[in-house]
Amino acid sequence: MAAYDDLMAFQRETEALGQVAGRLGWDQETMMPEGATEQRAEEHGAMANVLHGRRVDPRIGEWLAAADVTGEVAAANVRHIRRSYERTMKVPAALAAELAKTTSRAHRIWAQARSDEDVAAFLPILKRVVELRREEAAAVAGDADPYDALLDDYEPGATGAALAAMFDALRPRLVALRAAILDKPAPMALDRVFDEAGQLALSSKLAEAFGYDVTNGRIDKAVHPFSSGSGLDVRITTRTAARDPFNCFYSTIHEVGHACYEQNIDRDYLLTPLGAGVSMGVHESQSRIYENQLGRSEAFCGWLYGQMRDAFGDFGVPDEAAFYGCVNRVSDGFIRTEADEVQYNLHVLLRFDLERALMSGDLAVDDLEAAWNDRFAADFGFAVDKPSNGVLQDVHWSEGLFGYFPTYTLGNVYAGCLHESLRGAVPGLDDDLARGETSAATGWLRENVQRHGGLYEPLDVIARATGQVPTEGPLLDYLEAKFSGIYGV
Repeated sequence: MAAYDDLMAFQRETEALGQVAGRLGWDQETMMPEGATEQRAEEHGAMANVLHGRRVDPRIGEWLAAADVTGEVAAANVRHIRRSYERTMKVPAALAAELAKTTSRAHRIWAQARSDEDVAAFLPILKRVVELRREEAAAVAGDADPYDALLDDYEPGATGAALAAMFDALRPRLVALRAAILDKPAPMALDRVFDEAGQLALSSKLAEAFGYDVTNGRIDKAVHPFSSGSGLDVRITTRTAARDPFNCFYSTIHEVGHACYEQNIDRDYLLTPLGAGVSMGVHESQSRIYENQLGRSEAFCGWLYGQMRDAFGDFGVPDEAAFYGCVNRVSDGFIRTEADEVQYNLHVLLRFDLERALMSGDLAVDDLEAAWNDRFAADFGFAVDKPSNGVLQDVHWSEGLFGYFPTYTLGNVYAGCLHESLRGAVPGLDDDLARGETSAATGWLRENVQRHGGLYEPLDVIARATGQVPTEGPLLDYLEAKFSGIYGV
């Protein structure tokens, strides 16, 4: 085991440095002064160089060859390290550093372009990001599909073709449900201003209700909510909107789902390849089941209604039933992160198709805005009114995260399967949620999904928890049952 022990000692230092690099990203989103952009880009590039150098260190190959491991945990560690080593060996260090520097700069340019509604200001740096990611994908993929090489960064084992088939099966029932709902009268909407301090105070209470450990984390504000870190330091952000407190509350619950996954991983895996969520699809399953199947359930909405009355007084919603409809109101909108459960995946499918076309060269960056607007009008039936509601709304492409978007819908599919099994395992779930008590549900998720970290492959995690290979069926059944009840369709 000497080779394995040496390998793991080296890996712990690499994992620790990766956490430091992640903290640079967190700071850039929350605390960094605006004028530090160029210096931070250099810092990101320097860290990328250091990490790339460690990940291609020839000793890793020697240790892997010599390691004679026994046991499930050691075998899983070796599997992850070998996968990373073989992949990283294919990417030149200069390319990795250039990607880190370029995406750091691109993020700030995107933020300003979004604020100014100026797509043209963003396109030159986006072209460079796309060029670099294509170069990386080609280096990794060899003769395989380059998009699959990018997707593998976020969902190991998934392919664009398999996801396209799943998404093609989702689309008809989603479109039909959307059409049936929008043909019915909509529930009432909120119509008043909610002060920011009250929103943030209640969002902190919600984070605690769902099990977020603030002794190993913190909650800050950001333009685009996110979760960062793992193990003993897991931070989240949220945002506020004066007339839409649900944006704050459900962004918080969503990010708490991500954060609790990281906080609940077996502590024995700390700073090892197993000490983080196994994939973005599995990660998203946790955030979405916390946010939607639990947080937007009729039972939990009843409890949240009382909390909002305590925080804001009479805010114009007469009772719990009206509040449940208000929370789950289906309405036309531009923004993916604010979309209801019925339409959310249609937003993701749009991005999935466009980014595959960008990576293949079938779509030029200069034509991206027009392609987005055309597709949006076709899918949603109305026109994009401004870039911040269209092609500039998401941070992902500025950060080079091509292959990331499909994991959002894959996470919804996983969440549908997990929710079906959770309902069977916790028969008193609604009674708990009606009291704001989530521990039975989150405890089941911790035991069956979260504690394993990277021990199993993504599909295996869901199959072990549910006893079935994940399919889109449970998600669609859940959506149709829930919204048919709310809208009477």
